[in-house]
Amino acid sequence: MSIEIIGDRWTLLILRDMMFDNRRHFGQLLVSEERIASNVLADRLKMLIAEGLVTRRDHPTHKQKAIYSLTEKGISLFPVLAEIGLWGHSNISESVLNERGQAILKGGPRAWARFMANLRKVHLDASPQRGNDG
Repeated sequence: MSIEIIGDRWTLLILRDMMFDNRRHFGQLLVSEERIASNVLADRLKMLIAEGLVTRRDHPTHKQKAIYSLTEKGISLFPVLAEIGLWGHSNISESVLNERGQAILKGGPRAWARFMANLRKVHLDASPQRGNDG
């Protein structure tokens, strides 16, 4: 069942962008380098919400905007994405990690735990200031 939830390219890219780039709005997620189609993004976000990996709440100052946040269940996928990132960095010549990404991924479980603690502060805190406008 887990492969049906997180096994497609777009879902993993959405989770990556939420974790590493703090993309929390539909428009921010739409402008990824991989050029996800808006209908695909909407579909994947609905699925991630239904599966309990992401929540959606209305933006406090903009009625037509929503803020997406990772849940604890979503944050718990970080080690999986980290391992995929490490594998890609080691085995795919086109795989590029910025310095921050390299430090986090290569830092191992201690660095991962710190990163996940930060994700919890950003995504599980309900205060509106945590979401970037965009």
